[in-house]
Amino acid sequence: MFVGPSPPHTPLVNRRNNNHRPRNAIVTSALPDLFLAAVSLLFLWSSPKPLLSLPPNRFSFPLNPRRRITAMSRRSPPPPSQRFANPQSLSDWLESRLPSDSFAAWGVKPGTKNVHNLWLELSDGETSLADSTPPVRTVNVVTVRVIGKNGRILVEAHQELSDGSIRERFRPLSEKMKPEESPDEAVFRAIKEELGSIFNGGGDDVGQRIKILPGSYSRRVEERNSLSYPGLPARYALHSVDATVEGLPEEDFCTEEKEYDGGDSTMEDTVETRAAGKAVTVKRHYWKWLVGDSIVFPLRMDYLDLCKLACLVMDIIASGYDID
Repeated sequence: MFVGPSPPHTPLVNRRNNNHRPRNAIVTSALPDLFLAAVSLLFLWSSPKPLLSLPPNRFSFPLNPRRRITAMSRRSPPPPSQRFANPQSLSDWLESRLPSDSFAAWGVKPGTKNVHNLWLELSDGETSLADSTPPVRTVNVVTVRVIGKNGRILVEAHQELSDGSIRERFRPLSEKMKPEESPDEAVFRAIKEELGSIFNGGGDDVGQRIKILPGSYSRRVEERNSLSYPGLPARYALHSVDATVEGLPEEDFCTEEKEYDGGDSTMEDTVETRAAGKAVTVKRHYWKWLVGDSIVFPLRMDYLDLCKLACLVMDIIASGYDID
């Protein structure tokens, strides 16, 4: 009795030769073909497709997977400062990222600035904004401790702004740094802009009066909420130096600053000049000399004096270094 495979499962070529070939010959001739076919199919399905079969945009994905995850989990990055075509475009971008009550106080609350000021800072490269909620404003600042006779230190008591409000300061001369500006260059520019009007003629003559004290440079970073832009956190990189300026008055004095003048009819009508005309600017700086001995705590102080001193110290700490 034949015990081989049933006829339907036997190849035709083998059915013809079943009476002449042994059973093991049939198996050995069929298995290699099936095995090779299976291996070929497995190879075709598991091997990567050739480059020619990839879609045309196969190289458009980022090489770093983390970068894609970050981009998807955050808001789209803000356009570069030059792409904020005008203050209105910046305002639209900020509106959804800042508390509405804080943003509404810009330029309305005494001592604050408006969106035109921030747009000018971005256009000039003095400020950058991080894409976050709320955005973080990063500023490089130079602070100059001007030292006078008998070790007295010059501080800015307060400012008179273009909207008529008064902003308390009580800190050394401070100024935002320009892009790619060194601390030394920023010191000379800041002194010329804020103290130059006190000298007759001003200009290059002011630079000859300035001397930066060697070894006085220091740098630190502070993070705090901005007083000029309520609701907008700020990160200040503070570059501090000591300097002397010859020819300054020995008594308290006032200087004027005219960095932006939107009312000048001779200036070209551009987006920058129109923004400058609507920005809140500093018109006058009021300076005071402080003597080291005058800030030493006296041996006896009554309760009222202690309260006044405590309020003054807290006000200085809270105000931080909100520049211009």
